[in-house]
Amino acid sequence: MAINRDSNVYTITFATIMVVLVGGILAFLATALKPAQEANVRNEKMQNILQAIGVPELEGISRKEAGEKFNEYVVERITLDFDGNVLDKKEGTDPIEGELDAFNIDLLKEFKTIKAKEERHYPLFVCNANGETYYVVPVLGKGLWAAVWGYIGLKSDGVTINGAVFDHKSETPGLGAEITKDFFEKQFVGKTIDNNGQYAPLKVVKPGSPLDEHSVDGISGGTFTSVGVKEMLERSLEVYYRYFKK
Repeated sequence: MAINRDSNVYTITFATIMVVLVGGILAFLATALKPAQEANVRNEKMQNILQAIGVPELEGISRKEAGEKFNEYVVERITLDFDGNVLDKKEGTDPIEGELDAFNIDLLKEFKTIKAKEERHYPLFVCNANGETYYVVPVLGKGLWAAVWGYIGLKSDGVTINGAVFDHKSETPGLGAEITKDFFEKQFVGKTIDNNGQYAPLKVVKPGSPLDEHSVDGISGGTFTSVGVKEMLERSLEVYYRYFKK
């Protein structure tokens, strides 16, 4: 019996088969590629943490290399509460597992779902490079359009910045997106969050303003993003300052 390709039944049947077939292929690909995608995200996070330490040999480390060398440099993973108390502590060689593992804490998720900053968790990565101890802390806030985030590397004194890495979701190219550039990130090296034994918030000021050991130039034309970076640093680093003071 000949198939009437002009009939509605044929059209609907063909469309249904194609939807099921294409949907099945896409579902299979999504499942098959998920482990690789998760590994890529994981390695990127490791890459950012290692780069934030601020030592020359890690400055241009690739994602793949970061995945291989992470445990070589990160010797402890610590999770703090708002008051700087330790909630969880793992050695660098311990498996990355559990909700309180510092590496597994999703700051963006906590930022969205836990409104009270006092109830959030604060990861801290203790690192060793060339026999020196460094601390890397993640920070997250809001830019002009969406989230901005970064990692700050502190020297062994816990207050002097040795490295900084920033990123964003959708800031404006040429303006707020410039926070990812070396000229902005390297300004933070040598700055401090302590002033005579008191917490000194880092300031991101209008370009051309007088600078001191607690301030850096903001992004020209990227006022909202600069304000977002300033706010996230002031709010987040105070927690770690309390930890180091203890």
